[in-house]
Amino acid sequence: MTITTLAVLVPLLPFLGAAGGLLTGRIAPGFVRPLAVLPTLTAFLLAVVVASRQGGGPTVDAATRLTPTGSVPIDLALHLDGFAVLVAVLVGLVATCVQIYSTAYLRDDPRYPSYTALVSLFTSAMLLVVYSGDLMVLLVGWEIMGICSYFLVGHYWETPEARAASLKAFLVTKLGDVPFLIGLFALAVDTGSFRITRILGAVANGGLDHPTLIALLLLAGVAGKSAQFPLHTWLPDAMAGPTPVSALIHAATMVAAGIYFVARLLPVFAQSGAALVVLAVMAAVTMTGSALAALAQDDIKRVLAYSTIGQLGYMAGALAVGDRGAAVFHLLSHGAFKAVLFLAAGVVIHAAGTNSLAAMSRMGGLAKRIPDAYWTMTVALLALAAIPPFSGFFSKEAVLVAAEHTALGDRHVAPSAAGWTVLVAGLLTAALTAAYATRLWLLAFRGRGAEAPDHGRQPVAMTTVLWVLAVPTIAFGLTVGAIGDWFDDHGLTPSLTTAVLSTGIGLVGGLVTYGAWRHTSALAARTAVGTVAPHPDAEPALVEAEALTAHTAAYGTAGDAPDPADPGRLLLGPLHRHAATGFHLDALYTALFVRPVRAAAGLVGFLDREVVDTYVRGSGTGARWLGAAVRRAQTGNVQTYLSALLAGSLVLAIAAVVFANVNAGS
Repeated sequence: MTITTLAVLVPLLPFLGAAGGLLTGRIAPGFVRPLAVLPTLTAFLLAVVVASRQGGGPTVDAATRLTPTGSVPIDLALHLDGFAVLVAVLVGLVATCVQIYSTAYLRDDPRYPSYTALVSLFTSAMLLVVYSGDLMVLLVGWEIMGICSYFLVGHYWETPEARAASLKAFLVTKLGDVPFLIGLFALAVDTGSFRITRILGAVANGGLDHPTLIALLLLAGVAGKSAQFPLHTWLPDAMAGPTPVSALIHAATMVAAGIYFVARLLPVFAQSGAALVVLAVMAAVTMTGSALAALAQDDIKRVLAYSTIGQLGYMAGALAVGDRGAAVFHLLSHGAFKAVLFLAAGVVIHAAGTNSLAAMSRMGGLAKRIPDAYWTMTVALLALAAIPPFSGFFSKEAVLVAAEHTALGDRHVAPSAAGWTVLVAGLLTAALTAAYATRLWLLAFRGRGAEAPDHGRQPVAMTTVLWVLAVPTIAFGLTVGAIGDWFDDHGLTPSLTTAVLSTGIGLVGGLVTYGAWRHTSALAARTAVGTVAPHPDAEPALVEAEALTAHTAAYGTAGDAPDPADPGRLLLGPLHRHAATGFHLDALYTALFVRPVRAAAGLVGFLDREVVDTYVRGSGTGARWLGAAVRRAQTGNVQTYLSALLAGSLVLAIAAVVFANVNAGS
């Protein structure tokens, strides 16, 4: 088969799997799991073959005219470059792992057939976005992902949280999609095509007349889809969906689509220095704000959700300084370790048999009960904190190096202000990331909350995929020197300055968090027993036992009370209560938009009910009264009719005489 034929099969197979799953889910439930796993697995293997054949070489383009439109044509087009084929491999790998994982995680779920079909459709839509060479076809995959996220986030629709989260995710992303669609049309009008290659060619020849307007319109859609400030508030609430869905959305689909889109069309955005500065500010606010919010969350999935927002901010920052290689490199690295983190969190929840242990302050004794999740999550958290030699270190350094070169004027793609903004925010976020990663590890695996029930060893389908995804988490960064051809022949090796600076800052953030945890643990123990600090010569084990005994005495033997040893409260101080609510953005949006819209809707309803309906009802009533009056006049008596006719004639005659006299007198 040719490379184009193989590439067409990659998104087509999950789509066929989704259709087959929906058709056979009720009549042949035994086929549901094979139809969920095998098409996605085959698509992943074909994506690997496509990537090996493309080999980071020249871009492969193929197209056929979809339909004549009378103006700008729409083509079924493929655009396979190094970025596209690598991202497709990531999507296929994570989607396959999620489908395998879900066979155990949702084993007893009555809606498992529809769930797997939607996951397959979600995967197909993302692969369509990745491989598409035409923006209108890309938009189809873009919007299909939106509706799939609505159904998957609301999978547990019996709970009000899931219903509200799915609706919020749909509405917020659609809020960005409206200007995004306008931007696509404006781009096509300026360049005369929806084909990516022709658009980039027109941009290179100076054919873009409104670069700033187009770039800002497109960025609105990117902010919604990739959860960037100020349209990021839907992503933490989306944790109400099943944990495998969270892994898929955060690691390889949906939120990655916006970053990938900007990387594809980066020359368009690079035409406007103002747009790049806006993107840099958006990325800086996103990464720092989300890191602070993550440090204050108690739900383990919400911590990871804010973490995703922050890492997407790094990718957006790399794009803001004109380095799409660093952005896509971090997208790939992040996809691997974030999938591990979410799926490991799912093992934690599954081990407890309920979602109640999603609160880290109520966890305890997990390291020994779920060792696979413990070790893989530890590796993934080290990658998240950018500790060498894990993949997150190399990809995050690539972003910081790009920002440093732009800030110092070594690169002239973007304004130096964008470089400084991304660099300073990136270094600050590195410290905060290490802090909340350390806090998560301490509270989840060293906390003093309730111990998870011992259900024995977790299902192999769940633990195996953790180790599969842990391999690229460990090794992907070490291949950075060998895959430069896949990233526009762009070097992605760390520089000594940023490597030492960011790693040192990260280590400081982790150590400070650990010290704060030790301090709060000792303080909680002293508060519980009502005593002062233990004797300096006391054995550490004795002090630890005293602290645990005091905590049990204070909160009861059930052990389900929150662990008071939360370093986040100490580190954030008065800022903690604001960070815990996402800095009240939801409340702000409710005051600025939701309440006025509801008030306007209430006014429209009142006018419709009291004015329009009253007019309609009045018209009907008047017609009925007139009909009744006419009906009363129809008596069937001829004498009555003649009398009325005579009276009417007499009235008309008198009126005519009066009118004639008036005219004669004047």
